[in-house]
Amino acid sequence: MKVNKALTIAGSDSGGGAGIQADLKTFQELGVFGMSALTAVTAQNTMGVQGVYPMTPDAVAAQIQSIGEDLRPDAVKTGMLFSAEIIERVSKEIAKYGWNNIVIDPVMIAKGGASLLQTEAIIAMKKHLIPLSMVITPNIPEAEVLTDTIIRSMEDKRKAAKELYRLGAKHVIIKGGHEEGKMAADLLFDGEGFTEFKRNRIQTANTHGTGCTFSAAITAGLADDLSVPQAVDRAKQFIQAAIENDLRIGSGHGPTNHWAYNLKKKESFIYGS
Repeated sequence: MKVNKALTIAGSDSGGGAGIQADLKTFQELGVFGMSALTAVTAQNTMGVQGVYPMTPDAVAAQIQSIGEDLRPDAVKTGMLFSAEIIERVSKEIAKYGWNNIVIDPVMIAKGGASLLQTEAIIAMKKHLIPLSMVITPNIPEAEVLTDTIIRSMEDKRKAAKELYRLGAKHVIIKGGHEEGKMAADLLFDGEGFTEFKRNRIQTANTHGTGCTFSAAITAGLADDLSVPQAVDRAKQFIQAAIENDLRIGSGHGPTNHWAYNLKKKESFIYGS
């Protein structure tokens, strides 16, 4: 039996809602064996980020090398990478091992407003990491920073997606969570055409870790040999269930429910709904 494996290169969230904790939960729920390389440890809960303690680039590289020499991943995602030095080192290791299914979640700002990516790191991401990616998954503020544009309309989103594709990403999905309206629409661009993935917008404050979870679900799909559109569609279903069935824990931006997708599938099977 082949065991499909996914690697997350990201920061740790002590509150368990985002970062590698969210990634590993998502991998597990979608039947993929999860592995991790820590870029930073954060002191964090639903109220915000109280501290960020980065790893050294050597420490990050050593973790990736341990995986690369023994447990070759079928897909890799990057989350919070913190600094230009870490981004450059991660990019070098990914290129060295020839990994192709790379999903970039360009984590920049936590839900509580804390910056999780140094300014000079943005340049390094554009130069070194984005050209290696199969998929990049920015939200609208992240896409604005990466493309130095303002996004106020669908046409703006399309232009930003084209610019990120020009930077080297094979597929760009700009998330619609920061937009207004009854539907949350994510826009996928593959270099030739656009596809929208729409779901009903859920009014809740419990959205901590949605970006990490969504990109991890895409990564799990690529590890399972799904096409990018198939992986995105399943990831959209996964995060929708996780938001709709929020856990309501903590006093701030609570986490999503990583169990919900499989629980809904079980209920549908039992009751035939």
